[in-house]
Amino acid sequence: MSAALPTEPLGWLLSIIVLLGAIPMFVSATGHVLAGLHRVRDHYRQADGAYQPRVAVIVPAWNEASVLEHSIERMMALDYPSDKLRLVVVDDASTDDTPQIAREAVRRYPGRVVHLRRERGGQGKAHTLNHGLAHVLADDWAEAVLITDADVVFTPTAIGRMGRHLADPSVGAVMGFIREASEPAHWVGRYVGFEYATAQLAMRRAQNVVGVQGCLAGGAQMLSRANLEAIGGRIDTTTLAEDTVTTMQTQLGGRRVVFDPNAECWAEEPASLVALWKQRLRWARGNLQVTRRFRSVFFRRSNEHHLGNWWFGTMWFSTLYLPAFMIAASVALVVLWFVDQGPAHIAFQLYWGLSTLLFIFGTTFVLLLDRRVAYQSWLAALTFPGLVNLLILAVMLAPRPMDALAGQVMPTFGVTWDDRARAIAVLLAYAWTGAAMLAGWLVYRADRVAWLRPVVPALVLVVGFGPVLCAVSIAAYVAEARGAASTWDKTEKTGKVRTS
Repeated sequence: MSAALPTEPLGWLLSIIVLLGAIPMFVSATGHVLAGLHRVRDHYRQADGAYQPRVAVIVPAWNEASVLEHSIERMMALDYPSDKLRLVVVDDASTDDTPQIAREAVRRYPGRVVHLRRERGGQGKAHTLNHGLAHVLADDWAEAVLITDADVVFTPTAIGRMGRHLADPSVGAVMGFIREASEPAHWVGRYVGFEYATAQLAMRRAQNVVGVQGCLAGGAQMLSRANLEAIGGRIDTTTLAEDTVTTMQTQLGGRRVVFDPNAECWAEEPASLVALWKQRLRWARGNLQVTRRFRSVFFRRSNEHHLGNWWFGTMWFSTLYLPAFMIAASVALVVLWFVDQGPAHIAFQLYWGLSTLLFIFGTTFVLLLDRRVAYQSWLAALTFPGLVNLLILAVMLAPRPMDALAGQVMPTFGVTWDDRARAIAVLLAYAWTGAAMLAGWLVYRADRVAWLRPVVPALVLVVGFGPVLCAVSIAAYVAEARGAASTWDKTEKTGKVRTS
């Protein structure tokens, strides 16, 4: 097969579609470059470490008996003035021991812990938060509100580091860095740990640099009172992504949202693909709903905010529709293979060559950002795209040695490594970009079958954690297209996190 440029319009069109599939990876790489500029484009110079606002911490709690007591004790022990920190536990009609635990905390910490109870529960986090906000904003004590989850544990200095940014009146909200810290550690958590480092330590730093943030971390968001009152004193209840709506509303009102990577907290994450799928499906559907709601702000310049920033918009949509980019590239390659293999080979080489370079750059960058993530999740980072994709990357880096290796290995499986076998292998490689997401969905289905569950970690190693997340996005597209009910599914937690 000889490589050649397309000679027909169809060949050029398909080749362009393939190369467009690299846009999400390119945008991610530019985000890493921008993150490198964070040292000179951060908000620390405008922050004031001596500023310690009175903070009301709202914890929505729906059957959180397994996690609540530990979280309360850690919150009460933070390195923050006790007279400036008040914890409001909003009991969402819990049927376990949550009310008793909250009442006991009120007894132990009078004036510092407040217990509110909703008689009608299960409506979702936003409704529960609004119950708490109505109480907090009813008087003028709170100067800031920290919204968190019952399982999140903050480092001793985290609230102080977040609050210092609110000394700048132009800042409406601050978010901290949420670390994955499940105890005992599990294989899903290692992948999530690397994913969180990528999304927060790298990409949120980049968003700080360009002056716009996409989403306040749901478990670590501090909002100024002025900002809360400006957006109506309530959290959105019409979508599954109330934290993202709050982020957008804050910036549309002309106030900044800042990420502080030094304000750390620990959180437990789902230990199975089934639990993770439920959580991420809610997130993905919420992002689609938010995109529809705020579609008029993207790529539109404004003097009030930076939501129209071109890089931010490209990042947002390339992430949101990453599976569509991947499927389009894969289909175009397969069609090219049948129409004209020469141009297909060039398009494939360019697509995967760029993918290889960006994967190496991005993975190395994130692992260098944080020693803990590098130590705990290095294998998850290297295998995030899956062994099949890594095999293709290896072929791109060393085509002749890999061809020789295949010539030695394939005969043991009864396959003669000739031109025909090579052509079939190439076609399968072309198709894999799109097929990987189907494989990811099948792995998720396998996790629902008890006798298959033990092999699921090995299957994820082969298929890749990234393709599984992309499969979740496709499921979200389908659910939104079908108009499926938007219900809040609680993620079950055990209450055990590593805090050192």
